[in-house]
Amino acid sequence: MQRKDKSMAIDFNQAALKLHEEHKGKIGVISKVKIETKDDLSTAYTPGVAEPCRKIHEDEKNVWKYTAKSNLVAVVSDGTAVLGLGNIGAKAAMPVMEGKAVLFKNFGNVDAFPICLDTQDTEEIIQTVKNIAPCFGGINLEDIASPKCFEIEQRLEKELEIPVFHDDQHGTAIVVTAALINALKVVKKELSDIKVVLNGPGSAGTAIIKMLIEVGVKNVIACDEHGILYKSRGIGIEDHKAMLCEITNQDDLRGNLADALVDADVFIGVSVANCLTKDMVATMKENPIVFAMANPNPEISFDDAKEAGVAVMGTGRSDRPNQINNVLAFPGIFRGALDAGARDINYEMKKAAAYAIAELVTEDKLCADYIIPSALEEGVAEYVAKAVAEAAVASGAIRK
Repeated sequence: MQRKDKSMAIDFNQAALKLHEEHKGKIGVISKVKIETKDDLSTAYTPGVAEPCRKIHEDEKNVWKYTAKSNLVAVVSDGTAVLGLGNIGAKAAMPVMEGKAVLFKNFGNVDAFPICLDTQDTEEIIQTVKNIAPCFGGINLEDIASPKCFEIEQRLEKELEIPVFHDDQHGTAIVVTAALINALKVVKKELSDIKVVLNGPGSAGTAIIKMLIEVGVKNVIACDEHGILYKSRGIGIEDHKAMLCEITNQDDLRGNLADALVDADVFIGVSVANCLTKDMVATMKENPIVFAMANPNPEISFDDAKEAGVAVMGTGRSDRPNQINNVLAFPGIFRGALDAGARDINYEMKKAAAYAIAELVTEDKLCADYIIPSALEEGVAEYVAKAVAEAAVASGAIRK
């Protein structure tokens, strides 16, 4: 069942300003317990509160039993890569992080809190997150620019005993993978047989490539503003792009995006508007799949893509079919990880999430314009959470 959508032709910018001003933000704190009597006060606070403190001091694992930690996620950002706005800083990032917290609660019943850091130094970010980690059951990294986002996530994953998840990377990769699984069913192709071209190998693009390889894609070509990535290119080949050269472009192709797209089955864009032309699409294999996710304007418009012969089209927009939206993933992923007591969110859990999202589109409803559930369809997070929790147990990701 899909949630009711009351949207009409309204100015969402002005509507958002009005909403944020009226409510002074979008989140608040609600007590789980009532304080109506002296006994209530003495139980929730002093002197009674000392006893759970003693129990936690005796065995720190009890913090999961006696506090909100077991359902509390920190949404952490330094404000360096916010939406399409770029580096706007911690204060200006607050509305997005509050919004993320709202989505966590509404879709996954996960309590989330925005933590916007007034530093853009990698070491300071890592240390700050480590210092606040005792309060949280998980860390959701958000809108942190690449390449430092890779180091921050990798370091925190190793150094913390709670799940750390950079949604801009992995949430996007999971939903793209789910969409591709179903799109390939529509065009009757297999993951192992296709050629995928990805434009924009930043944080999301890199995670998408790694995720696709994990699920069985063998031929991936990555392109940036300088063209196809290959080992000896020199210009721009450093850090994560050097790593990508090791796992992509096994035929050592050279050239630009147009050259890469010849005989490609799939184009995935996490880049800039209008970089994919009809002429480029015409060189792709029969029944091409295009996921053009640049926001607010995609790499190619829906209408132009269809006119050029694209069989299945997905974008990041809600006004077209097949919106590739991270809200399909992260609430259920954290719900499942928290419920299972997971220490981290590994690839088995990510793959389980992708396949779960894909499974929600039943065979009788699957078609070119419906390869992925709507972000507002009920039951998505619950289904994803169950699959993620089971994968956490099966893969040994449970906290000891």
